[in-house]
Amino acid sequence: MESVQRSFGQIHFGNVSLGDVRRNQRLPQLVDAMVQHPGGTLPEKFSRPADLEAFYRLCSAKDVTHGTVLGAHRLQVLQKLQSTRKFLLVIHDGTELDFTSHESLQRRGQIGNGSRRGYLGHNSLVVDPQRGAVLGLANQILHTRENVPKDEAVAAKRARESRESRLWLKGTDGLPDNPKVVDVCDRGSDTFEFLEHEIRSGRTFVIRSRSDRVILLGHEKKEAKRSSLHVYARTLPAAATGQATVRVDPDVLKERRKAKRQGSDEPIATYREARLCLSAAPVRLVAPHTKRGEHGNDPLCVWIVRIWEPDPPAGCEAVEWLLLTNHPIHTPADMRRVKTWYEWPWVVEEYHKALKTGCAIEKLQMRDESRLEPAIAVVSVVALLLLQLREAARRPDAHTRRADELVDPEAIQVLSVWQHGESHPDWSVHDYYLALARLGGYRPRKDCPPGWQILWRGQTKLNLMLEGARLSRKLAEATKEKGRKRCAKR
Repeated sequence: MESVQRSFGQIHFGNVSLGDVRRNQRLPQLVDAMVQHPGGTLPEKFSRPADLEAFYRLCSAKDVTHGTVLGAHRLQVLQKLQSTRKFLLVIHDGTELDFTSHESLQRRGQIGNGSRRGYLGHNSLVVDPQRGAVLGLANQILHTRENVPKDEAVAAKRARESRESRLWLKGTDGLPDNPKVVDVCDRGSDTFEFLEHEIRSGRTFVIRSRSDRVILLGHEKKEAKRSSLHVYARTLPAAATGQATVRVDPDVLKERRKAKRQGSDEPIATYREARLCLSAAPVRLVAPHTKRGEHGNDPLCVWIVRIWEPDPPAGCEAVEWLLLTNHPIHTPADMRRVKTWYEWPWVVEEYHKALKTGCAIEKLQMRDESRLEPAIAVVSVVALLLLQLREAARRPDAHTRRADELVDPEAIQVLSVWQHGESHPDWSVHDYYLALARLGGYRPRKDCPPGWQILWRGQTKLNLMLEGARLSRKLAEATKEKGRKRCAKR
């Protein structure tokens, strides 16, 4: 029996439980409609007024909440983490979602300098580093800041349920105690409370160090020499080398663009290759005297991994990452593995761009929180498609894998006719996505593969072309049927 290819909405929301069978069936259909036009306001996302009204009704239902909408997608992701036998990364990071115009957020939810209103969206994005694939959201927290006194005591802040440092702990809710699951976090997570939580979790972690803590050298529970974490890490000799692609400093980019305007032929690259040195050592982190979180007093056994650039290019700031991990470091390969894991947080930054720029999540025009939050959950999953477009085009098997294994054959037919004037059903994934990028305005360059924004512009245009082709077929069938009826009357 021929297998039926499931749509994006069915894959991510097919098992949703919204308290009513009709709602459960309607949500995947509405998601598939939104995927056709993900940008702009809700009226722009839904070309059919009936779909727009159905989405409004769905989000206003009592049982439709941020948690119930995201639940089906999140459950699939957590099951993958539970059963994985290879390392999967859970990249935790946050972004501000500006909904200043929403009346329901006027009295709380300060963002920016305090004059704006909205959410702190804390996302936990799951990535397969071997395939370079984004698997989905393991968690999403919509946090609204409360108004607290400026002179709040340390004890009161520590006990307050809404303090933002708790978001890192809440972001790991539901994650399995599987050492193949790697929590990757930036400097904001570097609290003794979260480090202790991660060590007890049964998972692996990589956390960029922010605080220059007091440490004991080694993991042996005996009298050991005390030192300062950052000072000690910078005394360690290089034990391995590596490379990383890093962003060019904004000041350098500014100077290069200025020179370009003045007639310089120097190419402007936003990224550069950095040659790195790596070192590592076991240490014990000493608990701080002033507790700003809920934790014990015992030292924490971790490894400090220093990754630095000894000879940066002129005008560029040297790369230096000080990483804390519980992944045992015994060989140069172990250091390089930790380095590779920490190189992935850029993908969550791209995800936030996809949310705000690609899907225009801040243009959702629902003024009530109870209706806005489930809409945010829907758009947050749709935004994953933008990243998946780019990943499929960049995978190693893109030149040999047939495109019809991933996309609708009708889309291949329409796009290949646009590109070559004839149908090419045997296109590879690379052929398909290169044509899709061209449709979005991409000019092929060896040093700059198409990004998700170009691909999505092409996808939006292709969706319109597909809709036109389907309408054309319907018109031809209606005309043919009309002709048959006329002949029958004669």
